[in-house]
Amino acid sequence: MTTEKPAETYSPLYFLASLGAGGLAVTFFMYLMFWVPHPGQPVPVFEDLQTVFATGSVALKSAALLAMIGIAVFAFLNVRSLLWNLSALSRFRRSPSYQALRSSNAETTLLAAPLASAMTINAMFIVGLVFVPGLWGLVEYLFPLALVAFLGLGIWAFRLIGDFLGRVLTEGGVFDMTAHNSFAQLLPAFALSMVGVGLAAPAAMSTNSLTVGASLILSTFFGIAAITYTVVASVTAFSSMLRFGTAREAGPTLMVIVPILTVLGILFLRQNHGLHAAFDTHGTAAETMVFLARLLTVQILFLMLGLLVLRRQHYFRDFVFGSKLSPGSYALVCPGVALSVMLHFFTNKGLVGAGLIEKFGPAYWSVTAIALLFQVSMIALVLRLNRQHFRRPAETLVPAQ
Repeated sequence: MTTEKPAETYSPLYFLASLGAGGLAVTFFMYLMFWVPHPGQPVPVFEDLQTVFATGSVALKSAALLAMIGIAVFAFLNVRSLLWNLSALSRFRRSPSYQALRSSNAETTLLAAPLASAMTINAMFIVGLVFVPGLWGLVEYLFPLALVAFLGLGIWAFRLIGDFLGRVLTEGGVFDMTAHNSFAQLLPAFALSMVGVGLAAPAAMSTNSLTVGASLILSTFFGIAAITYTVVASVTAFSSMLRFGTAREAGPTLMVIVPILTVLGILFLRQNHGLHAAFDTHGTAAETMVFLARLLTVQILFLMLGLLVLRRQHYFRDFVFGSKLSPGSYALVCPGVALSVMLHFFTNKGLVGAGLIEKFGPAYWSVTAIALLFQVSMIALVLRLNRQHFRRPAETLVPAQ
């Protein structure tokens, strides 16, 4: 991956390319999570896949093999893009463009770095589960390390947020409200939610009550922080959009609520599992179904709003299928990936869990087909954007504010 004069044309929003690839790896893991039996642990592991390939049906073997290939391919793209971005960001910091970014609304685009890094840790954990024999026997030792790693990313994110808020809230007059006419300022909330869901993983998988308790407390802090930031930033941004219209290059950010809600939804599901397993606190399957249905409703509403604006502004014509380049185009991947993952959870933890539909029945595959359609569409979009942005000299880039 190279672009012409990266120090001049680079934007931290290119970390979203890494994020999108990592998210697609997660969509393939959903096949294994909900289709492969995994008795004895809450997630499928290498040994469960061995059992599938030894005794499973042809259809299940094919799905498992496809999932493993998809995870391997997109985890590789995730790591490769992350490393490229970290190197490009290091060079970008030595350029005048970086100083200009740090004094503008776009300073919050730097939060894409800890956001993508948190996704990479999640993706690497999935790779370990799927491809490393015997890993589950070591997870109780790995969970504390994971908490430390995600907490480190959280501190990094809060330092970047502190730099930004400290500047705009103390100096006065430096935040451009006319350029706040999008949901680009929700990127910090997205980063905090991704850190939070990573911190919640041990709550869902550990059998050590101390580890589960630490996971619950830390993930709650970052989850609530993400919700608070989302509310404040979205209200002020919507006010600006009503006055100045939506910034055309930042149009895809109107749908950033979709991935934020998927990540927070998984965070709360993980917490509920930890409360049930470690502290004997019980929720019902019907409550889970309604909870996921509420999140999905909000996601669909913001998806419709975003697509309406993008269609009116002819965004796809110019920035996806046309010749214009904007790193913010990668923000289009996140909603599709998030909806695919959410639909898998809604189908399996919601509809099947509550007994509303039968697992692997016609209704099950009808809903699952929608999740698979979103996944395939996002794979095509990622490949298109990668080819558009990294296989020819970059044109003038228009970063989201």
